[in-house]
Amino acid sequence: MPSKSHIAVIGAGAFGGWTALHLLRRGARVTLLDAWGPGHSRSSSGGETRIIRGTYGPSQPYTKMAARALRLWTEHETRWRRQLLHRTGVLWMVASSNDEFERSSLPMLREAGIAYEELSGREVGKRWPQISVEDVRWAIHEPEGGFLMARAACQAVLEGFMAEGGEYKQIAVLPHGLETGLRDGLKLSDGSSLSAIQYVFTCGPWLGKLFPQTIGNRIRPTKQDVFFFGTPAGDDRFSETKLPVWADHRDRFIYGVPAADGSGFKVADDTRGPEFDPTLGERTVDQEGLNRARDYLAFRFPGMKDAPLVETRVCQYENSPDNHLIIDRHPAAENVWLVGGGSGHGFKHGPAVGEMLAEWVMEFKQPDPLFQLARFGEIKARKLRQSRG
Repeated sequence: MPSKSHIAVIGAGAFGGWTALHLLRRGARVTLLDAWGPGHSRSSSGGETRIIRGTYGPSQPYTKMAARALRLWTEHETRWRRQLLHRTGVLWMVASSNDEFERSSLPMLREAGIAYEELSGREVGKRWPQISVEDVRWAIHEPEGGFLMARAACQAVLEGFMAEGGEYKQIAVLPHGLETGLRDGLKLSDGSSLSAIQYVFTCGPWLGKLFPQTIGNRIRPTKQDVFFFGTPAGDDRFSETKLPVWADHRDRFIYGVPAADGSGFKVADDTRGPEFDPTLGERTVDQEGLNRARDYLAFRFPGMKDAPLVETRVCQYENSPDNHLIIDRHPAAENVWLVGGGSGHGFKHGPAVGEMLAEWVMEFKQPDPLFQLARFGEIKARKLRQSRG
């Protein structure tokens, strides 16, 4: 693509912000748009924290992507002189009788060069006595993993993008003509329009609404309740200085982040919640979810039993049917890219996704088949019909 070709990126979350920055560094003129701002409370990239880890099971690209993203997060912390990554380590506890996922993750971690150690349940309890290791069979500890400051990171990427010459507008894109190739450019909420050579839509849970024919319910937003509990006064055992980020593979997959920067002790259930409207949904947690979080906290972290609830947050996952990312050109418009399907694990990969996508866009490359829309049979059939005229 010629230098200074104009590219519009719609959505300033983890994928959009990093994509805009990497496109800019490849010589494009880039306009980044977002309806409510980077890391806003309705977005899948909002909230306080996100985990970064490499344990992902067998035969997938995400462990290597996480390794690359970790390097890029670290480089940009130095460049921007601000902390975005807290290297507390990540402790992945195996309480399920089926540990195939974890066992198959180990060679992937080695191949990606991610440091890890295998610990017995007893070793976990000895190293972190504030954790009850009842039913913990073994664990994977990634010492270089940890958590990212989500909203702050999105805002930092935007600031870096603008400092390097990128253009940003806080404005909404209207869903007019998007499925037909944008011959007349984007229609914007203030009545204006924006024309570019390429358009990259990184709209998270709104992608299906903007592209109902091509994406539709292939992006399914679900309500995910997050709870923050107050730690005991004067007790730092549950802070980031004494405890890693943790994930607990039991009948339900529970994960959390130790108390940091004045926030509470985070507990969340990875089980997919009910469908949720990211624009109009009321962000109030359910009592049933709170009860489960309290029960879990008393079981796994006995010193936090009866801890007060200090904050709640409702975010959403934007799930694809197979939980893989969606990154592909629109089947009817070669200059329109559709990017989403973070499925609860996308944020950490933002720098790597942006770097990869910028290369594909600028060099007219085909995306990885794992991410292509063609994996959904209907899209494949439509492409075939179009190719036959």
